[in-house]
Amino acid sequence: MTIATPAAKPPYELVDFANIPPVACPCGQARRGLAEVDDYPGTIHVTEISIDAKLHYHKRLTETYYFLECGPDARMQLNDEILPVQPGTCIMIRPGTRHRALGRMKVLIVVYPKFDPADEFEV
Repeated sequence: MTIATPAAKPPYELVDFANIPPVACPCGQARRGLAEVDDYPGTIHVTEISIDAKLHYHKRLTETYYFLECGPDARMQLNDEILPVQPGTCIMIRPGTRHRALGRMKVLIVVYPKFDPADEFEV
């Protein structure tokens, strides 16, 4: 007797962000990876920040921004505080923190739990 077993998952997931269509978000344009991977607890975004990024917050999500590219005047607003950032800077943003990037930049954002557009509130 042969017992059917589910197909084994590959030992990794490969994401090519160039093949993910961007979606509009309060920050600019985000390409969101790993959203459909059920055994990964978050999502990874590559986001092009626009000059008119909007102040927003999340009630449940924790976001970690890693700044890939930005100009010398790049800043991040976190509630009422404004911090300078540069490539290589990383900021973990807890739920409830109003935030936005100031200036054009490209960031890698790690989101836990998985990104949910219903948990994004503009101020």
